Amino acid sequence: MALPISTIILSACALLSAVLAIWADAKGRQWLFHVLKPLTMVLVITAALIAETPVPAAYKTLILAGLLFSLAGDIALMFPEKWFTAGLVSFLVAHVFYILAFKPGPGHPISAGVFIPFIIFGLLMFRILAPSLGPMKFPVLVYIAAITAMAGLAAGRFVDGGDTRPLLAFAGAVLFLVSDSVLAYDRFAKKLGPAQAIILGTYFPAQLLIALSI
Repeated sequence: MALPISTIILSACALLSAVLAIWADAKGRQWLFHVLKPLTMVLVITAALIAETPVPAAYKTLILAGLLFSLAGDIALMFPEKWFTAGLVSFLVAHVFYILAFKPGPGHPISAGVFIPFIIFGLLMFRILAPSLGPMKFPVLVYIAAITAMAGLAAGRFVDGGDTRPLLAFAGAVLFLVSDSVLAYDRFAKKLGPAQAIILGTYFPAQLLIALSI
């Protein structure tokens, strides 16, 4: 899959912005972080928007919708004490759009076996988090179900399709699952020292890979 030079430049700029965002957050330069975090996603969204590929138009629309709701979630999670629930809802909606994008078309059933690792992971994650969730137990369960379904469908799409674009989507979905799992564990179970670097270091590449799957 050959990428246009404009997509390569935007992707490189997005990765550079992501690295600087992680650095700014680690150094406590919140004003810079608050600029770079949404800027990174704007660059990713632009790369997806200008993509000229033979994928179905509906796929591109659904991925763009997921990216836009992710941007809204990013902004909300920059103020986690006030807007954490709003961020959770925004990302839940984003995952719904990704699920719709990754779901198989007619005549392309996905083997249930593809979902087993993701179901096991989701149940294990919920078991770890459940004791400390309190009133957030049901929303987090719904969110875990959504992201594991998203990752499972991306895996199934890759197994069925097997070419570069489904592979990019699958890799992005797995990184997204890792990012959200670390975020949930750090917030609800036990604080992790390098959590934010891991969360952002997997999240930004995840979104870029999903965007490049168009």
